[in-house]
Amino acid sequence: MSDTHRLTTDIPARLDRLPWVRWHWLIVIGLGTVWILDGLEVTIVGSMSAALKPHSTGLGMSSYQVGLAGSTYVAGACIGALLFGQLTDRFGRKKLFMITLGLYTVATVLTAFSLNPTWYLVCRFLTGAGIGGEYGAINSAIDELIPKKFRGRVDIAINGSFWVGAAAGALLTIPLLDPSKVDQSVGWRLAFGLGAILAVGILWVRRQVPESPRWLFIHGREDEAEQIVGEIEKTVTSEMSGSLEDATDTITVEQRRSIGLLEIARAVITGYPRRTLLCFLLFVGQAFLYNAFFFTYGDTLTTFMHVGQTGWYLAAFAVSNFAGAVILGHFFDTVGRVRMISGTYLVSGILLAVAGLSLGSLNAGTLTLFGAVIFFFASAGASAAYLTASEVFPMETRALCIAFFYATGTAAGGISGPLLFGSLINHASASGDITKLAVGYFIGAALMVIGGVAEAVLGVKAEQKSLESIAAPLTARSEPVNA
Repeated sequence: MSDTHRLTTDIPARLDRLPWVRWHWLIVIGLGTVWILDGLEVTIVGSMSAALKPHSTGLGMSSYQVGLAGSTYVAGACIGALLFGQLTDRFGRKKLFMITLGLYTVATVLTAFSLNPTWYLVCRFLTGAGIGGEYGAINSAIDELIPKKFRGRVDIAINGSFWVGAAAGALLTIPLLDPSKVDQSVGWRLAFGLGAILAVGILWVRRQVPESPRWLFIHGREDEAEQIVGEIEKTVTSEMSGSLEDATDTITVEQRRSIGLLEIARAVITGYPRRTLLCFLLFVGQAFLYNAFFFTYGDTLTTFMHVGQTGWYLAAFAVSNFAGAVILGHFFDTVGRVRMISGTYLVSGILLAVAGLSLGSLNAGTLTLFGAVIFFFASAGASAAYLTASEVFPMETRALCIAFFYATGTAAGGISGPLLFGSLINHASASGDITKLAVGYFIGAALMVIGGVAEAVLGVKAEQKSLESIAAPLTARSEPVNA
């Protein structure tokens, strides 16, 4: 085959006109459940500092090293996202979502056998790299396989499933951190082992998930794309009553084996500057909010409200997050992206500011209730940030764009948030005055409001539209030419 070849295909229209059947649940389970692992691990690890510090039960880690492990995980996720995001666009969705989950699994197993802090830190970095790589590979594959009518709610629910793992992790910490039930030198290792076992199960399911036909036909592998779509249609037809409607829309592309990174960057930045700014603001807002509030929430409860076992509180908080993503997700496809994203960002930002003003009068229960209400809305908005980045840029850039905004948003908001809140907690703990944390709440609120306003002004009405109509592939040609 020559370097370029023009092809006219109806594959995107054929995928988008499919009804929802059992086959689509294979995609959800095979690709989406990894976020449950992420939530499980992050929550458990965040509660394991007491077991990791003593030489008798852990690795003799200092408080600094425990904090460094969290930063190392985030750094690994950012680097992994950028590295594997580019490779996902170059070598395919399936190849990379198998590799990234494999990396996560191996690194998690090795973490369970850590013999010293250095080993533990290296494994945390590699685990983060695997999870970071998952963001681009998984979200791009999901959006390219799920019909346009259901894309918003499915993407949001899957990204929100992080909180199923977070709830499970919070509840698991109750026995794992109880010396009368589990030997503390074994409990934290079992936690990592559990994550690895679940990951192996997900790997087995993923073997049955096909490569994205959209990626295949653009990269000169139209025969494979036709075969996969034909098999999907046959499966869907066997599970539904009646026959499939005809797909009449076509798209013409100039196939290319690969597209250079500089060409991709130029196309995104110069071709879609408003969307680039929008995604950056959405990711920074949600990253600061979550990493600042949630990942220091346990410390807030123990330091200022003298809660001995935070698992129940964290579990209630996590359940609210997942409920928000599931219950509100439907409206992102019906009411619309712009209204729902701007609304969830603005509501959660305003409520967070009110919580900051009320800190002095809240106890552990009421603060948790406040947080549950705030993040019921924020979780749907945060998940929609990933949805936005995955559908408003050309297909050839999709995984890299998701990775880029995840990495930059996490670096800007996700690293600064915990550092700021950690500093505020240390400063306020001397006097026991929790109201000194309010400034962190106000900053988070401002960033979420800015994100909501940005969505209202710059947002894209992508609901129930094909990916190709939202952003034409870089290789698309206006005049159809038969292959």
